[in-house]
Amino acid sequence: MSKKLICLITAMLIAGCQSSAVGANEPAPAVEQPAGTTDPDKQLKINKEALLKGSSEQIKIDAATVMLFSNDPAARKFLLDTLKQSENNAARIAICKTLGQTRGIQQPVKNRNDFIQPLLETLKAGDPAAAKSAAEALLIFDYGEIAKPLEKMATDASQPPKTRLNAIEALKLQPDMNAVFKLIELLDDADKEIAAASEKGLKFIGITIGKDAKTRRQNIEELKRKGKDEFLREWLIRQEARMRQLEAELDSWQGLYLLAMDKIYNGITDETARGKFLDESLGNPSSAIKLWALEKLYQSRVGTTSKFPPELGPILINLVSDPDRNVRLKTAKLLSLMGQINSAEKLLEQLKIEQDDEVQAELLVALGGACHYAFSPNSEFKISPEIRKQSLEWAVKYIYDQDSKKAQKGAEIIKKLLEQDGLSDAEVNKYLAMLAEKYNQQKSERDGTLRGELLSAMAGLCAQSAYKTEADKLFKPLFENALNDEAEPAREAAVEGLIYIDKAIALKKFRTLLVNDNSVIIRKRLIDIAGEVGGQEDLVWLSEKLGTGQEGEAAWQAMLKIFKGCGTAVLNEWTAKFESEKIEAELSDEQMISLWEIAETKAVSENDPNTVKHIRERLAELYTNNGRFEQAAACWGAMRQAAGTAGEKDRISDNLLDVYLKWSNVKLATQLLTNRLLEKDLEPNGPAISAVESYLNKPPSGADPNAMLSSLSKINIPKRPIWDEQVKRWTGQFAQTKDPNQK
Repeated sequence: MSKKLICLITAMLIAGCQSSAVGANEPAPAVEQPAGTTDPDKQLKINKEALLKGSSEQIKIDAATVMLFSNDPAARKFLLDTLKQSENNAARIAICKTLGQTRGIQQPVKNRNDFIQPLLETLKAGDPAAAKSAAEALLIFDYGEIAKPLEKMATDASQPPKTRLNAIEALKLQPDMNAVFKLIELLDDADKEIAAASEKGLKFIGITIGKDAKTRRQNIEELKRKGKDEFLREWLIRQEARMRQLEAELDSWQGLYLLAMDKIYNGITDETARGKFLDESLGNPSSAIKLWALEKLYQSRVGTTSKFPPELGPILINLVSDPDRNVRLKTAKLLSLMGQINSAEKLLEQLKIEQDDEVQAELLVALGGACHYAFSPNSEFKISPEIRKQSLEWAVKYIYDQDSKKAQKGAEIIKKLLEQDGLSDAEVNKYLAMLAEKYNQQKSERDGTLRGELLSAMAGLCAQSAYKTEADKLFKPLFENALNDEAEPAREAAVEGLIYIDKAIALKKFRTLLVNDNSVIIRKRLIDIAGEVGGQEDLVWLSEKLGTGQEGEAAWQAMLKIFKGCGTAVLNEWTAKFESEKIEAELSDEQMISLWEIAETKAVSENDPNTVKHIRERLAELYTNNGRFEQAAACWGAMRQAAGTAGEKDRISDNLLDVYLKWSNVKLATQLLTNRLLEKDLEPNGPAISAVESYLNKPPSGADPNAMLSSLSKINIPKRPIWDEQVKRWTGQFAQTKDPNQK
């Protein structure tokens, strides 16, 4: 079994699965600067100061790393002397951690045995944190190199109990059978604290412990029988199981902690206090807490529940270079939504050194957004044009990448960075040509997704860009050619591009090619454009789409927009088509009302009274059928006022009365009958008498016939015998006696 693998597993276990452990994303230990670049004595002095007085543990570790790999004997001596001194435990811990990190690198530590005794002295010193770090650092040695002094320290009764306990802690970390034997031996130690610590250490490793000396000897013999390889295999299995348990426990506690943070955060209503809480969370050493805070900021950015605290901008910018890969990724995604933060310089700096592909891509997206905002007219800050140019060059690298997702992001960034002014003609033509070149390279590809994305970026430049004229000229032939592309994304993007260049010309081309395209998106887009710039020639193909769900409704709305620009003759022609069922799609009353209302407006504006009369009568019927009685009454009222003969006026009045009665509008019905009776008595079996009788015989739901009878009986006009007799008959026939018990 590989000693390096065992040590690696041990180190992971020691770390307790903490996220603060050195990970793959952290820089490898630094090495000494090349000779001659700095005065060695001065450099050593700087490193000494950093190790002894550095403001953070990482600074101390960096300084210790430089000195550990230095060829200067004075640097090595300083590390050894510092380990032997107890005045600065922080420096001793940093040296121990530096030594521990050398387990995972190929570069060996020269004369590493120099550190055995200083590490044992640190272990012996008694300070818990320093002793723990020393125990972990001793894992860089084979157990045989340290066994004798370490076992003596653990078993020597003359040593202080704390020293012996520290040695036991070191023994339990060693992946060696002899270390286990020594712990078993210490179970019988006279010092009960030592015996208890040994038992605890064995349980930590996962070794079965006998209850008496005989059983323990049997345990030892069984371990010896298995041999070293089998022992190490089982040791690793037990430690891996423990690691999984620790990870599960850590995840559980972390989840509970984050739930508690959610509760606290959601209980804060003051925006300033919320911002302070997030500020503290973003500065927390734990990556999990930083990610929690970043998610809250993301939610506040895309939602409407709270505002983004502007004071957090500088903190976010610093998190772009966080050691944790997930923090950098989340920060980049958040900054891509927040171009108003002046982050371009920091984003570009991190982009140049970022090793993770996904993080790098998100950094580029965020950089594009930051540059786009910075060069916009309303930007609150400006950045160097050089940053924009370097960003464009990064986008070029991406657009020519074999990874289609990277190429798509590159195209999107080029589009964004060309939307604002500030580039020379040569630069503009260069980047526009690159988009076209990449698109042409994709023509033979079966999957048209990337072609669609490239055309979409081109279309965006034709829609909104300081260089729209240049983009229109270069990309128009590509869009026209792409209308025949088998890939729907490519055709869809080409349609958008041509629309952005010239809607009217585009629609003329689309009529012959794409009216019945397989893409729902294209068909819907054509309908929308027809509604914007279409004419009489588009009504036929639009009418063929009526009655087809959402697409049919969109077609109808487009036709209505076109009808508004047509003359009365066209409207008459189409209303006749719809009413004679020459068009297969059956229109609803509401749709027909919309059409007749347009026709009415057009006829009134053209002063065509006969057409107006016909339209209003048709509208009144439709309004009545749909319960829109007020609008129906308005139509009949307007026609009554324009009636040329008494007979025509009476006919219209009869229809108006019918509407009032269906509306259950007693007041207006009574007023209309009064006005007619002022002119003459009503005919016994005339339309007006029949309408009232029908109402009384079968009143609308909720209507009160007594109220109508009461109102009609109050009409008192002399010499109207037919009316008086009719009211008397209705009263006897339809009047309802009111229950005295009812209120």
